[in-house]
Amino acid sequence: QVQLVESGGGLVQAGGSLRLSCAASGSIFSINAMGWYRQTPGKQRELVATITRGGSLNYADSVKGRFTISRDNAKSTVYLQMSSLKPEDTAVYYCNAMFFNGRDYWGQGTQVTVSS
Repeated sequence: QVQLVESGGGLVQAGGSLRLSCAASGSIFSINAMGWYRQTPGKQRELVATITRGGSLNYADSVKGRFTISRDNAKSTVYLQMSSLKPEDTAVYYCNAMFFNGRDYWGQGTQVTVSS
């Protein structure tokens, strides 16, 4: 089992930047990939970016070149640096941790609002 605590959401103007953090605790050595997903009302949760323990990266096309995911294995923390934010990036952002056995866990979510 793992607990995920997110921070860093908020309100920002279009073109601005925010950094999200997600700290994991518990069975951290069972974690393979960590990542960020987002969801808006009435829509399915969608992938934003993921990073594996070995450093392999995956980004949604909509955020490539604007968002950067990174991971500090020593701190069991994953970060999402978001730049050139657009109003369509407004969503609740969720941290995800996937175990090597395929089981995954979610954070409580943090709101990101980008004003035009």
